[in-house]
Amino acid sequence: MRRLNRLYFGLCILLLSIHSQAQSKKGADYFAGKWNVLVKGLPNGDTKMSFVFDEKDSTLSGMVMDSTGKQISKIDSVVLTGMTATVYFVAQGYDVNLVMNRKDEDHITGSLMGMFDAEGDRAKASQ
Repeated sequence: MRRLNRLYFGLCILLLSIHSQAQSKKGADYFAGKWNVLVKGLPNGDTKMSFVFDEKDSTLSGMVMDSTGKQISKIDSVVLTGMTATVYFVAQGYDVNLVMNRKDEDHITGSLMGMFDAEGDRAKASQ
């Protein structure tokens, strides 16, 4: 009987430890912050951009900056669908969009205008 109690207790602990994993961020919580994105294959070569997203009431707003930190454009809108954010903004006089797909906790993949591959990572806060 004592052996059965230990087995039952051990099984309960195992099940609790499996279900106690931290929940990952979703939607606006996941994309909020600064993202460094590399867009590949543009006519002028690969381009690095930073997207700074501010979250308010489960929606995102923000700006797009070039690699020197100069603002390129304000973000017109962000459409969140599951683990994907579609970012609409103006660059060099053209309305463009960037689809950002969650890859893991700190990385995204996607495409600019559905034609150019993009990959990015969350900018780490400097201490």
